[in-house]
Amino acid sequence: MADAPPADNEPGLGRAARVLVVLGGLAIISGVLIGFIGGAFRWLLLHAAAFREQLSTWAHTVPFGWVAVIGFCAAGAIVAILLVRLSPESAGSGIQDVEAVYRQQLPSPPLSVVPVRFAGGLAAIGSGMVLGREGPTVHMGAALGAGVGKAAGLDADDHRLLQTAMSGAGLAVAFNAPVGGALFVIEEVTKSASYRLIVPTVLGVGAAIACARLVIGDHPDFLVHHVPNPPMYTLPMFLVFGVLLGLLGAAYNALVVGLVNLDAALSRVPAVVRAGVVGALIGLALFVDPLTVGGGDALTQLLLTGQAFAPPLLLMYLLIRFVAGPLSYAAGTPGGLFAPLLAVGALLGTIFGQIVLVMAPSLGADFLIAMAIVGMSTMFGATVRAPLTGIVLIVEMTAVTTVTVPMLLAAGAAVVTAMLVKSAPVYDSLREITLRARS
Repeated sequence: MADAPPADNEPGLGRAARVLVVLGGLAIISGVLIGFIGGAFRWLLLHAAAFREQLSTWAHTVPFGWVAVIGFCAAGAIVAILLVRLSPESAGSGIQDVEAVYRQQLPSPPLSVVPVRFAGGLAAIGSGMVLGREGPTVHMGAALGAGVGKAAGLDADDHRLLQTAMSGAGLAVAFNAPVGGALFVIEEVTKSASYRLIVPTVLGVGAAIACARLVIGDHPDFLVHHVPNPPMYTLPMFLVFGVLLGLLGAAYNALVVGLVNLDAALSRVPAVVRAGVVGALIGLALFVDPLTVGGGDALTQLLLTGQAFAPPLLLMYLLIRFVAGPLSYAAGTPGGLFAPLLAVGALLGTIFGQIVLVMAPSLGADFLIAMAIVGMSTMFGATVRAPLTGIVLIVEMTAVTTVTVPMLLAAGAAVVTAMLVKSAPVYDSLREITLRARS
């Protein structure tokens, strides 16, 4: 009996392969674009953060220097909200928009999103608002993918697929985490997987990261020395930690949604006034301590290098950032939730670790670093409800793999706890708010 022909020669698979070639090629083009644009965005934000710290230091050396700091932050928020008027789709994170487009609840983002997200995000995040860089880069990547797909004459389904795939490239660029960016598309945006989605996603992410690294360098976002595996007897403790963060993640989500709804209820007050007031409050915090504002990378890096902080100071950072993140987001300027969440998680992990060390000092200072890493991924899982994406992102951002088992245990406990208290994933709630507002 003659052998059956190879499966790859079947006509249906041949057509599918040709479609993947087209989608993959367009994804690479889109990835190159978001790689350079997102890389430039991150580079400028780094310089803005350095200027912000210098401004705060200078303000303490002159009379009424606090006025200049508050004015700077308020002006940044006002400029950002004025830019949003040019492209209303550019408000907030953009991740919920990407998800709504994938579900055919909203049209694909226009290319006007790219310059407004870039400039508005730079004004808002650069001035110190507690927002994440990933929101703008995700939405810029999605808009570029949709634009390239339309220019190539793809039908509605395929250019929508391309915008979805390129949202992952945007996230990858934001955190220099290619696998995490690709997994984000599957676990969070689409909650499904197929070759038609996976192939353009991995090609687009690969091209984006290669180009972004030409701008921002090829190194993990956080420099962390070797962290030893926590002892086996500590593993149950990570389940307890996960339960606690599940509850705190639910509270964080409720605060985000509540403040967004409150901002909408205050619509009689001009948006520039609302944003300016939030910016002024952020400016006051910046004057007091630069580590209380911005995306939180500087504070997270200090925690991950074992910098010792007194417990009252850690609690101050936690309380301010726990409120300032949702408050900044509610102002409606371009910016995301991910990066500030990671700083909150690192703070919670460090505080929990300090409590454990009182009872078991033999665990040593490295245990605090392990707890900070676990806190980052667990808080992400509790609020976004994408635990694998959170774990992979943090592994890539820290290049630490020795605490993956505690990360899995804590993330699983956090997700279950958040579900038990009936807390919706934050982007599901924000998507519903966005759809109501635009209807």
